[in-house]
Amino acid sequence: MRGIELTPDAPVARIADRAVLAEDAAFDTTFVSCHHFNRDPFVALDRIARRTSEMRLGPGTANPLETHPVTLASRVGSLQETSDGRAVFGIGPGDPSALGSLGLAEGRGLRAVLEAFKAAQQLWAGESLSQEGTFDADRAELKFDVPSPEDIEVHIGGEGPHMCRMSGKHADGLLFNGSHPDDLAWARDRVEEGIADRPTTRGPFTLSAYASVSVAEDAERARDAARGPVAFIANSAAPPVLERHEIDAAAVSRVEAALADSRFGDAYAAVTPAMIEAFSIAGTPETVADQMAAVGEYADGIVVGSPIGPSKQEAIALAGEAAAAAGF
Repeated sequence: MRGIELTPDAPVARIADRAVLAEDAAFDTTFVSCHHFNRDPFVALDRIARRTSEMRLGPGTANPLETHPVTLASRVGSLQETSDGRAVFGIGPGDPSALGSLGLAEGRGLRAVLEAFKAAQQLWAGESLSQEGTFDADRAELKFDVPSPEDIEVHIGGEGPHMCRMSGKHADGLLFNGSHPDDLAWARDRVEEGIADRPTTRGPFTLSAYASVSVAEDAERARDAARGPVAFIANSAAPPVLERHEIDAAAVSRVEAALADSRFGDAYAAVTPAMIEAFSIAGTPETVADQMAAVGEYADGIVVGSPIGPSKQEAIALAGEAAAAAGF
């Protein structure tokens, strides 16, 4: 996979313009990020489907807490129809800070994700769904035929060990939230543990680095643009991840305190070079290509995630060239 994440933080027409640039840059998949405070991802995906002809597209990633899984299945099935069979279902547990503002963070977990995409596959196949679990359904069904439902791949967004193993066993791919080869090596080991229990009927599996990428001809501008996403990644990183990269806990605490007070400028300024190295792929096209290639030792694909670069329009083409040079 050579994918790209587009955040609908701009008018939908502009997001579709970026998707066209991404298709021209030979990206084969576009994921539109899902947060309640941005434009609706499925509105953006429909516009992208109308403006592109070959790339696959889907939410990156939807969660089954703020939208009922049956509704998610309907939306992805509708996207499969309007895109002429190019839909991908990116699903994950959701961002804890975003879900926290909706009072939903306590429901995050592996089981909710697993039940949601299994339900979607059942509904896409034209079956009725009744269940009690992380969500309830009573003879729910879709009143339309989803074209080629077997072609809708499920890619799970996450980074915990249990989510990695579950993805390897049950899904078509894992969108691992990581940008460093050490993290992807760890993820590969966890995925392989799940693949060991994977039925052969499920077909191939793709481990993709869902990486924070920032590329520009000016390395410092690229690295500076990465500070925002890196601040949030460092803030939510598990202690073993921080230890793996020898990141000072006190420095992370300064980022955390600033984010908690909505002092975003202070949080971004508190991001250290070690955090940028660990949690992003940032720099010139040549540097980014080298870092992508290192990740490619363990990953089958890459998704170029936020911020993409200080200038998204320029960075999309540069990121596509870097991904090609890295072998993706």
